[in-house]
Amino acid sequence: MSAYEIALIVVAFAIVGAVLLPRFLTDKPLSLPMIYVGFGVALFWIVPGLPTLDPVANSGVTERLTELVVIIALMGAGLKIDRPFDVLGWGSTWRLLAITMPVSIALLAVLGWYVAGLLVPTAILLGAVLAPTDPVLASDVESGAPLTELEEERSAEHEWGSVRFSLTSEAGLNDGLAFPFTYLAIATASASTAGYGWLADWFLVDVLYRIGAGLVVGYVVGHVMARVVFYAPSLSRREEVMAGSEALAATLFAYGLAELLGGYGFIAVFVAALELRRFEWEHDYYQHLHDFAAIVERLLMATVLVLFGGAIADGLLTPLTWDGAALGLAFLFVIRPLAGGIAFLGSDAPTGDRAVVSFFGIRGIGSFYYLSFALAHASFDELELLVAAEWLWAFVGFVVLVSVFVHGFVASPVMRVVDERRPADG
Repeated sequence: MSAYEIALIVVAFAIVGAVLLPRFLTDKPLSLPMIYVGFGVALFWIVPGLPTLDPVANSGVTERLTELVVIIALMGAGLKIDRPFDVLGWGSTWRLLAITMPVSIALLAVLGWYVAGLLVPTAILLGAVLAPTDPVLASDVESGAPLTELEEERSAEHEWGSVRFSLTSEAGLNDGLAFPFTYLAIATASASTAGYGWLADWFLVDVLYRIGAGLVVGYVVGHVMARVVFYAPSLSRREEVMAGSEALAATLFAYGLAELLGGYGFIAVFVAALELRRFEWEHDYYQHLHDFAAIVERLLMATVLVLFGGAIADGLLTPLTWDGAALGLAFLFVIRPLAGGIAFLGSDAPTGDRAVVSFFGIRGIGSFYYLSFALAHASFDELELLVAAEWLWAFVGFVVLVSVFVHGFVASPVMRVVDERRPADG
């Protein structure tokens, strides 16, 4: 069997999975990512010699493919949010971004340095790579399609709205806000021992300017695209087949323009989605925008996860040490829940909701992107400690694999309980 025929089978499986599998997985302890990864492992084991995508040797392809999946997922996440933007109403989001993410990065960096013997730049990198909640694989715990939670979110008068809103808004913003920490790791790895002027450059450029540029570009693109979408003449019957494709256009415009101006494209895409969503709050066309983004996201996600399964079958996890595995498990089941618990101290959130949000810090394709991006911009090889790119990929791959199966297994039953309890809480 040639690689071409195998590629056709993978694409067919991705399409069938994206369209049909969600109908059978509703309320079951299974998820699409679990099935795709399992299919990839089985496929590349059954067919020996099948070429795999080695993320170390093909870092450029890995970076661009994962980048595309994440930005499409960010557009979909922004379109799902039925809560108008305001400082108080997004209180749970600010807690997750300002407390949970930095605490998670710091704790993993310290443990990586102390337990795994990593140098400081590599330890910071691991924290930055694994800190963001993934908008691609977290779909089972995120908000539903646009308009499905409008009444509930409209009536929210305090900082705590819902578990799904908190996880969706966190996943939408922290994928971009993890970038400054990634750049900090790169700057630390590249810095000379003389002076700390690079810290000022990092803060002024990688924190202030890049975040600001992403916010401004996202707002402008979202507003312009909203006017194009809702003030244009009605679709003809022939054009209805492309209904919702403006979501893809907005994604590419926002990301491309922000990156050209040196801003964070991830932030720009999510902000563009929020501004687009805000323009005509209760318009039915948001369903088309969301659905178009969702089907593209599912197809790309399937491709990446099947290739991830193939990389596992090809030995991706072989360099992982027992200390590394223990550190990865500690991050998922101790550090993230602990950081989430700290963030919600003093919050009006119910105890059960706090626990769910803290636990579902799902790792995924975004982590693959950040790692491939960082390794392309600086050297994190630590030959004297026998730590290299292969170990970093093994560590991150292990954490994502565990997250895919553990979080995927419990997401449906846990969220069913959460959703059933919401009316009683309201």
